[in-house]
Amino acid sequence: MAPRVAIIGAGFGGLCMAIQLERAGIGSYTVFEKADDLGGTWRDNSYPGAGCDIPSHLYSYSFEKYASWTRRYPGQPEILEYLEHCAGKYGVKEKIRFGTEVRSAVFDGSHWEVTCTTGAPETYDVVVMGVGQLNRPHLPEISGMSDFEGTSFHSARWNHDHDLTGRRVAVIGNGSSAAQFIPRVAERAEQLTVFQRTPNWVIPKPDALFGPLTKLAFHLVPGLQRAYREWIYRYAEGTLYPALAQGWSAGMLKKRALDHLHAQVADPELRAKLTPDYPPGCKRVVIDSSFYPALTRPNVDVVTDPIVRITAKGVETVKGLREVDTIVYGTGFRSTEFLAPMDVAGRGGTSLRERWKGGAEAYLGISVPDFPNLFMLYGPNTNLGHNSIIFMLECQVNHIMACLPHLSEQGPIEVRPEVMAAWNRQLEASMARMVWGNGCRSWYKTAEGRVTNNWPGPTTLYRRLTSRAPRPAYRPVRGTAD
Repeated sequence: MAPRVAIIGAGFGGLCMAIQLERAGIGSYTVFEKADDLGGTWRDNSYPGAGCDIPSHLYSYSFEKYASWTRRYPGQPEILEYLEHCAGKYGVKEKIRFGTEVRSAVFDGSHWEVTCTTGAPETYDVVVMGVGQLNRPHLPEISGMSDFEGTSFHSARWNHDHDLTGRRVAVIGNGSSAAQFIPRVAERAEQLTVFQRTPNWVIPKPDALFGPLTKLAFHLVPGLQRAYREWIYRYAEGTLYPALAQGWSAGMLKKRALDHLHAQVADPELRAKLTPDYPPGCKRVVIDSSFYPALTRPNVDVVTDPIVRITAKGVETVKGLREVDTIVYGTGFRSTEFLAPMDVAGRGGTSLRERWKGGAEAYLGISVPDFPNLFMLYGPNTNLGHNSIIFMLECQVNHIMACLPHLSEQGPIEVRPEVMAAWNRQLEASMARMVWGNGCRSWYKTAEGRVTNNWPGPTTLYRRLTSRAPRPAYRPVRGTAD
């Protein structure tokens, strides 16, 4: 009998899992989505200029190549359109329960009891968590935030009803999202003040529209699209990954970023503010060609003075008050709090939140001992700084699909503790070679400095590891001495 599968989240990961179940003829699944539409982070992040820094033809499923991309780097609306296309083509949308937030998942010894904020608990054989790492906005802890009398919001909860034309706007934060929306805000605001704590390394984004002939060629010549996708993948793997591993291309990446900064920012004082003092890749590298020009506009000011508090009238730094009527927080996400705020309890009532209080960890980023038949997509240590996360998601889904036949043979299975321990040792050894292990602060790390988000190897290695037969790494929950 086919397993009953609960998929939590209808973003890229959850939809990929649902589609592969459909393709395998397994229709006994339900997708739980707390929002009223699919898309995950690409539904939530609708700020002006939202888009992807991975080329379109690689930021898509390998099994659903798409000839309709209009540009090299896709914007948020086009990515949503692609996901809608996939959900419709493979018939998974009718299996999504929108507006249904999962509150808890509890293993009762043989099955999972999934409880939503509305309705009674439901029983499933398998739970697949597809909630991702970047779904809960992070707001900074700054005194007086509630005292502000103007309008404030996080970039992932953009207030589209608030017209920024002629406004005095403060942006707190300057990461990848801020680099995309700051140029659009600068065009409309009377005055824009960007509060920067740490500068980012920025490299140019060689975006371009696909003309009619190019799109026609991609449509009529499937091999062309496949070859283009493979070229993008190999370039990222062969050039960008070595830079993050402090290899041969690290100096090249730094030079490219510095050349970009000098070409776009003539003012030496502003250029000094925007020059990082840490190696490229230690924090996420920003890929954008319009960010620096926006910061040089006469109505834009970059402030590096530490913020003291938010007042009713604006943002106060150690050098005084900057009066504004709008504050946009471009301060990222609570990326290290995996699966929160759900309560997940495994065998014997083991709390996943307690298990992870020192930092989240999972075998292949997918499975945790004592949590049988619980799998994760985009889990701990599977984020990338150089390639497409869709590649990683497909590897994870393929691994989960390979596990499913063992469930019918043996009942619930869990990853072996000794396999988990060996995995952690390998991660720790690999992490020491990566640039983000050099001490800089980033969303890759917990407050204690443990890297819980990033994958420290090439994606080719991850594909090989997830392609292995799963049986040796797992054990049935009954008879665990085998």
